[in-house]
Amino acid sequence: MDEEYDVIVLGTGLTECILSGLLSVEGKKVLHMDRNDYYGGDSASLNLTQLYRKFRPDQAPPTALGRDRDYAVDLVPKFIIASGELTKILVHTDVTRYLEFKQIAGSFVYRDGRISKVPSTEMEAVRSPLMGLFEKRRAKKFFEFLQGWKDEDPTTHQGINLDKDSMKTVYEKFGLEPGTQDFIGHAMALYLDDDYITKPARPTYDRIILYTSSMARYGKSPYIYPLYGLGELPQSFARLSAIYGGTYMLDKQIDAIVTDADGKFVGVTSGGETVKAKQVIGDPSYFGAGKDGEGGKVRVLEEGKVVRAICLLKHPIPGTDDSDSCQIIIPQNQVGRRNDIYIATVSSTHNVCAKDVFVAIVSTIVETDKPELEIAPGLNLLGPIHEKFVTITPLYTPTSTGTSDNIFITRSYDATSHFETVVEDVQDVFKRVTGTDLVLKKREVEVTE
Repeated sequence: MDEEYDVIVLGTGLTECILSGLLSVEGKKVLHMDRNDYYGGDSASLNLTQLYRKFRPDQAPPTALGRDRDYAVDLVPKFIIASGELTKILVHTDVTRYLEFKQIAGSFVYRDGRISKVPSTEMEAVRSPLMGLFEKRRAKKFFEFLQGWKDEDPTTHQGINLDKDSMKTVYEKFGLEPGTQDFIGHAMALYLDDDYITKPARPTYDRIILYTSSMARYGKSPYIYPLYGLGELPQSFARLSAIYGGTYMLDKQIDAIVTDADGKFVGVTSGGETVKAKQVIGDPSYFGAGKDGEGGKVRVLEEGKVVRAICLLKHPIPGTDDSDSCQIIIPQNQVGRRNDIYIATVSSTHNVCAKDVFVAIVSTIVETDKPELEIAPGLNLLGPIHEKFVTITPLYTPTSTGTSDNIFITRSYDATSHFETVVEDVQDVFKRVTGTDLVLKKREVEVTE
């Protein structure tokens, strides 16, 4: 491995693969390595054998679950927002040619002990069982205000300044009840907690408009999903990188990150050989993930933990109109928590499991020393659970920007149900690595019926 590269990328998670694809397109010479023998890292999709090897190494998959190759079970449950930032990157890079997408059938919210569809238009708000008659009128006015807002036309502002007034002020202006605020803030603006309420309203406005425009794009829900699982996403960006000259090495143990006397990155040692590069990008697991690094340098810190339960069901989730796929959000106020609980469900129509099997993943940010009890409100909505695999994953964040030592570390996949935060990390790292902003072109994505 005598060649010198512009960038070495460690780990084939989605964040790393998008970056290696984008950097290869920019003309950088990229070497991409992973200790696993499969793509995807923490964002991989596993077949049955891999799933059992990871969670129950001493147990073979039961034959009742069907064929091994019918499965592609996501380790991290996320959906793609139809008009969101990941869609723009997929389209900009033309990675869509390697993927097929299907719509997620429904977006639901848990309130007062039952599951209801999230209204996303004035008409749906009027028909929604989530609100009484008078509240529906107030919600209709609120949605009309958002849809009619024009920055340059003060007559559409109704005395509100989105950049100064808090979301609390906006809710109060329209007299919206706490339960309505819950589903708007959590099931539409997709906030994990209530911190947003006291902050300026602009980001929440942007998020709600993103949700409603995504909903309008394909109809049933604002989300789309790749056939054969989310693991297809990193693989597709890896193909993009390879087309532009990127080199891939799977099943390579990384023995050391080599730095010079000033602590600047020099190269990566694997199997006794050191390969040199100007910069390195990698996920936290390659940089000590909380343990002391070389010379006692701590490169990543743990910010919290996410608990996820991957559940295999033999039926759709009760109360979701027999949907073959859906998202259910349990706002934290409904269950006396600080963070929301998410349920993401896909099925054989997405080519991720055998016929008549459903994969439901329940997740939240850990708040106590009994994480599995914390997701009980979500597990209780699923009906009988055929198989359950629980993970508790630390959330790591880098301690420095990487600009001083050319070591750029990505963030762990958070508890959000979508990829917007992943793309924020991609844009952030891209700018630090290249010194320029990531600029994307607009086109459309095709979705199969």
